[in-house]
Amino acid sequence: MLFLLFKIGQDHYALDTSQVAVVLSLVSLKQIPATAPWVAGVFTYQGQSVPVIDLSQLALGRPAQRRLSTRIVLVHYPAPGPDSRLLGLVLEKSSEIMRREPSEFRGSGLDHSDAPYLGPVTDDARGLIQSVRVQDLLPPEVRVQLFPAAEQ
Repeated sequence: MLFLLFKIGQDHYALDTSQVAVVLSLVSLKQIPATAPWVAGVFTYQGQSVPVIDLSQLALGRPAQRRLSTRIVLVHYPAPGPDSRLLGLVLEKSSEIMRREPSEFRGSGLDHSDAPYLGPVTDDARGLIQSVRVQDLLPPEVRVQLFPAAEQ
């Protein structure tokens, strides 16, 4: 399997590329008042409004640093029903790919109930790399707010 690598703070994380629709440069986002602080905004991609969350803000409480390697990664977020929806993720240093077999990941040994999107870990010369589960990124109340039509 292929994984897109990125960083949150000083640590490495990985997204299964089968969940990635496209990697884009940073674009201007329309702010969405009265949402969670880690909801970065919304923009239009191919005629569709796409909500965007900032994973650094979600995990560390600080926004992602704006660098050339900071990207908006559109992922297929599973919505109720037969279809998935696009969800944008602001990710720092998201410019590397890693190949791993699922069996090379193991539990981190920690309780991630406050961050259910954190998955198992693997390691290489960079150190531990933790997978991120797209389907567990949004708590129910935020999912309803960002994808209201999908909830009906």
